[in-house]
Amino acid sequence: MNTHTLARLGLWAMLAVFFGCAIWVFVGFFAAHEPDARNGTFSQSRITGSPVVLSPNFAPAVDGAPSAELAALPGGNAQKVSPEWAATASAASGIPLRALIGYAGATVAVNAEQASCHLNWTTLAAIGNVESGHGTHAGSSITANGVTTPPIYGPLLDGTTYATVTDTDGGQYDGNNLFDRAVGPLQFIPSTWERWGADGNADGINDPQQIDDAALSTARYLCHYGDLSGLEGWRTAIFAYNHVDSYVDGVLNMANTYSERVG
Repeated sequence: MNTHTLARLGLWAMLAVFFGCAIWVFVGFFAAHEPDARNGTFSQSRITGSPVVLSPNFAPAVDGAPSAELAALPGGNAQKVSPEWAATASAASGIPLRALIGYAGATVAVNAEQASCHLNWTTLAAIGNVESGHGTHAGSSITANGVTTPPIYGPLLDGTTYATVTDTDGGQYDGNNLFDRAVGPLQFIPSTWERWGADGNADGINDPQQIDDAALSTARYLCHYGDLSGLEGWRTAIFAYNHVDSYVDGVLNMANTYSERVG
C-alpha cells in the first residue's frame, strides 16, 4: 500500500469521524427539542384541572352511591354547582355560563355515582366545544333552562357525505324518519341516546337538546370505559365517543386550555 493510498484512507477516516459526530449532534439536538406537549400529548395536571366548587346544598355520595339528598335536589345537576364558581370559571374560560354549569353539574353527579371514574368538567367542556361550540352552532344558543334553541342537528347520515345510518327513532329526536343524524349540543346519534340518554335536570324527560341531560349522558358514557385519570383510559373513552385520533387530540388540547385558563 503506497503513501498516496494511506493518505486517502486517512482522509476518509477523518471525514467519517467528522460526519459521524455531526450526525450525532444533529440527532441529539432534535431529541432534546421535541415538540411542545400541547400538540396532542397527555398532561395529567391539566386534564384533572380545577375541581368544581359545590353548592352549599350539595350532599356527597355515601359508599359510592348518590345520597338521598343529592337525588332529591330540585332543578337537577345545575343546583350542585356554586354560582359564584361558575361565573368566575365562565369568565376565565370563555365558555357560556349555562353550558359550563351543565358540564360541571354532570361532573359532580357522575363522580358521586362512580368515584373511580375521575372525570373532570374540562373534558366535557372540550367535547362540547368541538361538537357544537357549546351549543352555539349555526346561531343556536343555550337558554336559561338549558335547552338549545333552535335545536342543533348534524348532517343527515344518508350516505352522501357520511356513512349511511338508517332511521332508528322514527324521527323522534332528529326529525327524520328515513335516516339518522346527530342531535343536540353534544351530538348524540338517536340509537346511542336511546341507550345513554339521562335526565340531568330532573324534569322527568331525557332531552338531547337540554345541556344538563346531554352532559350527564356524555359523562356516563365516558365513565363506562373506566378510570379516566391516565392517558390510556382517557384516550380510549374519548376515541369511543368519536373514532378519530385527531378528534381525541383536539379534545385533549381544548381540555388542557380550559384547565390553564381556570387554574
